[in-house]
Amino acid sequence: FDIIKTIMIIKQLSVFLENKTGRLTEMTKILSENNINISAFSIADTADFGIVRCIVSKPDEAIKALKEKHFSVNITDVVCMIVPHEPGGLHKALKILSDNNVPVEYMYAFAFDNAASVVIRSESNEEVIRVLQANQMKLVKASDIYQI
Repeated sequence: FDIIKTIMIIKQLSVFLENKTGRLTEMTKILSENNINISAFSIADTADFGIVRCIVSKPDEAIKALKEKHFSVNITDVVCMIVPHEPGGLHKALKILSDNNVPVEYMYAFAFDNAASVVIRSESNEEVIRVLQANQMKLVKASDIYQI
């Protein structure tokens, strides 16, 4: 299971940004200049700051480049599953997790054609992987999502 866990755990960047015009542009410029692609992202904001959660092609290089430019950034482990892009597709996956008492801290998703990719953060990513695989749910390998 440790090998599967290593393959399926995805490194997500969490970047804290002051809530001011141009700060997100600065972050994306740094990634662009370092030839780092963003595969998925989510922004949560408050009055004073935002948190950009993103999956990038080269997470270790991205964190180094952003820290060099004085961005507050850290790595969080997440899991990504594929669900059918149809009514009830997400519900089926979430029901599997809730029926097995696996908590979800947050999630974000993107859909394309007939499938949706759902990024999940849980206090127990290993349990997310175990339960979803036991129920024949498709998970995305870290190496695959870094290539998107």
